[in-house]
Amino acid sequence: MADLPSTARVVIIGGGAVGVSSLYHLAKADWTDCVLLEKNELTSGSTWHAAGNVPTFSSSWSLMNMQRYSAELYRGLAKAVDYPMNYHVTGSIRLAHGRERMREFQRARGMGRYQGMAIDVIGPGEIRAKYPFIETHDLAGALYDPNDGDIDPAQLTHALAKGARDLGARIVRFCPVTSVSRDKDEWIVSTPQGDIRCEYVVNAAGYRAGEVGKMFGREIPMTVMSHQYILFEEIPELKAWSQEAGRKLPLLRDVDTSYYLRQEKYGMNLGPYERDCRAHWATPHDPMPEDFSFQLFPDDLERLEWYLNDATRRVPILGTAGLSKIINGPIPYTPDGNPLIGPMPGVPNAFEACVFTFGIAQAGGAGKVLAEWVTEDRTEWDMWSCDPRRFTSFAAAADYAFAKGLEAYGHEYAIQFPRHVWPAARNRKLSPIHDRVAALGAQFGAYNGWERALWYARPGDDTSEAATQTYDRDGPWQSRVREECLAVRDAAGILDLPGFSRFRLKGPGARDWLSTLITGAVPKPGRIGLGYFADDSGRIVTEMSIMAIEEDFFFLITAAVAEWHDFEWLRKHFPQDSEMTLEIVTEKFACQILTGPNARKILAQITDADLTLPWLSHQPCQIAGEWLQLVRVSFAGELGWELHTHAGSTAKVFDAVWEVGQKHGLKPFGMFALDSLRLEKGYRAWKQDLSTDYTILQGGLERFVRWDKPDFMGKAALLVEKQQGVAKRFVTLVLDEPGDCDAPYMSTIWHDGRIAGETLSGGFGYRVDKAIALGMVRSDLAAPGTRVDIEIFGERVPATVQPDRTLWDPENERLKS
Repeated sequence: MADLPSTARVVIIGGGAVGVSSLYHLAKADWTDCVLLEKNELTSGSTWHAAGNVPTFSSSWSLMNMQRYSAELYRGLAKAVDYPMNYHVTGSIRLAHGRERMREFQRARGMGRYQGMAIDVIGPGEIRAKYPFIETHDLAGALYDPNDGDIDPAQLTHALAKGARDLGARIVRFCPVTSVSRDKDEWIVSTPQGDIRCEYVVNAAGYRAGEVGKMFGREIPMTVMSHQYILFEEIPELKAWSQEAGRKLPLLRDVDTSYYLRQEKYGMNLGPYERDCRAHWATPHDPMPEDFSFQLFPDDLERLEWYLNDATRRVPILGTAGLSKIINGPIPYTPDGNPLIGPMPGVPNAFEACVFTFGIAQAGGAGKVLAEWVTEDRTEWDMWSCDPRRFTSFAAAADYAFAKGLEAYGHEYAIQFPRHVWPAARNRKLSPIHDRVAALGAQFGAYNGWERALWYARPGDDTSEAATQTYDRDGPWQSRVREECLAVRDAAGILDLPGFSRFRLKGPGARDWLSTLITGAVPKPGRIGLGYFADDSGRIVTEMSIMAIEEDFFFLITAAVAEWHDFEWLRKHFPQDSEMTLEIVTEKFACQILTGPNARKILAQITDADLTLPWLSHQPCQIAGEWLQLVRVSFAGELGWELHTHAGSTAKVFDAVWEVGQKHGLKPFGMFALDSLRLEKGYRAWKQDLSTDYTILQGGLERFVRWDKPDFMGKAALLVEKQQGVAKRFVTLVLDEPGDCDAPYMSTIWHDGRIAGETLSGGFGYRVDKAIALGMVRSDLAAPGTRVDIEIFGERVPATVQPDRTLWDPENERLKS
């Protein structure tokens, strides 16, 4: 047991694979004055009972990057740190029972090929050639990943530990953290062996991350699930085949049935993710033990019986083997199943690398990402999918985390369909007019917990969850979305938009400070404009609408899901000892978008506001005796206003607008229609078209850059990029044929048989009657008229780069009328 140092630059709490990988990557970045504290022995939590599978597959671009990095790291780790490891790169086969799963696999193949991986989609005959014991009569095909495999979790962790120690980092075992406290700009981490003062702390405590989070005053959104896998005795046929072939069988996953089956020596390992799943330590009657190191839950084989029977039908030799052992251990889950990697919300110089469902597969990449966050305050890949700030406080409620944890576990292998909404733990945050919107037929989706109408159904429409489980554009919603878009085009539409993240900035110097953070100009009082925030490398951090009330009084408005992310960006750069104030006021206000050629006629009958004020202006006024801020903007790209009301007065304002609007063709519209409308205008979506994967210039946002400003964050990097030339450029693409599906995020763009870029958004524009994609291409291909192909679920669809102007109303005549 090592002696406890009194100081360190970084202290990591937790000695599983992820914590040790974080230590290793910090040391590789020359941050060697780092200490890892483990309350028991290394690997004593989820790591020790993990199955050790190392897939690269993911439907998430960022998670695929992270898992690909892990697999690449592990292949060379034993040699790099001089530590023996059992790492079997066997390849894997993911089975598809139908068309939609095959589409998912085709998309994954495209993403994997872009990242340099040899993932392939194969037919039933090829499955049998790679896996001779399988029944394939009812299969549509499979995804084959030659880089998949399995690793010994303990050996991996100790190899990373050796590498970290060799570089100068320290590990102290049997040293639980009892508390943390803040002393000026340092953390004091207390243990039974003494205190450590440090600059940074990392919570890598796995399924115990919640109790460590409480030491920082942080409620972590997580629940601990019981995950079982079954080990089988030796199978003679498998042994004979394996010895003759000189290799193991590929790891088999029947993702539609929801289990994996892996060769384990000459036996097998079956690991289901069952619908009838169990959570532990989720109620006061079932508290987490003070110590659960190297322990397991009691067997619960009955839950696995259906999956066991299915697996023996799929691979009949499994049915000849006896059961050897059942492993039932704790695995933590966030509400969406992705881990937490990044800054701890609201806590300075504290980070999280915890709540990993696939900690072994992701440990290598997670260590890289965490080390980048700590040492560089940014990551190579945009990692919003894992950012702890994607959840706000409502998600930490025990009943919410519990319900979503069960849902995520029970649907671990589920396809993420573009129009599907997960049903568990809904109605957490409701608009002041939720009942009115629901009565009009709204079908809802949650945005950071806020329920928003996605589309409006009519009697007889199929509103079942099953109807949304498709990649097809032509679902029950399509005709309704078209009607909503055309109502906005021809008459007027109203969209209830609760949950806009809203910050109030006020005080001397507010304008000047804001100017240093955004690339463009700060609007004058009475005006509103978009502000783009760049990091020091010129990459896109976020976009906010800046509403100037007075010279040094602003409302900053951003996406619902961006609330904690964007507020922390502002707080991080907030000047010390400032007289300014900055606060979150999201829940005090509500917003509706009233837009379309009849919008002015509707407002003229219910308010005395000056409706001739130009685009990008705003004014206070009254409707139905209630105050609101009337803002002349429209994300739909038509004449329109945003109606910003106090939450308590929203219903009266909406009722007045709705009553008068009926004479002018007013219809409700939802988020699906808004997405179509904004695509036709080339408006960017947060963390889809706008992310740190791209710079401001690559994002086509130079018109929002004021080069004559004395200085702003990212200016130096952007000037260098402008002088050297931009490598990629944002473009709008129109597809030759609409096809059945929209282009998913990160669909590969091809030119002359070579990868040329990637899509960011895809959809159908009902005003222009065209299929549209927004994307990034090599700069030399950004010229209007350039012909490219977009790979959509394995099919290359011809498309044309459009001029740098909007498809709908390119001169903004309707918008400014």
